[in-house]
Amino acid sequence: MAEFVPPHFEIPLGHETSEFVLEPLGPEHNEQDYDAWTSSMEHIAETPGFPDGSWPREMTRNQNRADLQRHADDFRNQKGFTYTVLDPASRDVIGCVYIYPLADSDYDACALSWVRESHAHLDTPLWRAVSEWLESDWPFDRVKYAPRA
Repeated sequence: MAEFVPPHFEIPLGHETSEFVLEPLGPEHNEQDYDAWTSSMEHIAETPGFPDGSWPREMTRNQNRADLQRHADDFRNQKGFTYTVLDPASRDVIGCVYIYPLADSDYDACALSWVRESHAHLDTPLWRAVSEWLESDWPFDRVKYAPRA
């Protein structure tokens, strides 16, 4: 398989706006991440880009920690990039952004994002900010990212 990003590309270690902070997701976010998505499963399932029903699905905290470790390993190995979305003031986890290759496609990458139900008003601003970030700071020409209204 071809490299997802060029070998000398400097992977962004975060992105900040006045409404949220993105930082690489890892097992250290387990408790807050687990609380964020388990409190918002129906809301996430209705978020554009999550139509296949494979996630969110029931998991234990330990299974979630393993999933976060997998995402951190993908990040380190440049196979995919997952960022936790934090509230800039409280540093609470309010969502997640995934940037992964899309096999057998004309797209260079696929992006997905969700916010917890209590922060639903940030879904479109997050989508807009991530779309602009992907265009300005990433080496992709075409990214599949489900549009928001």
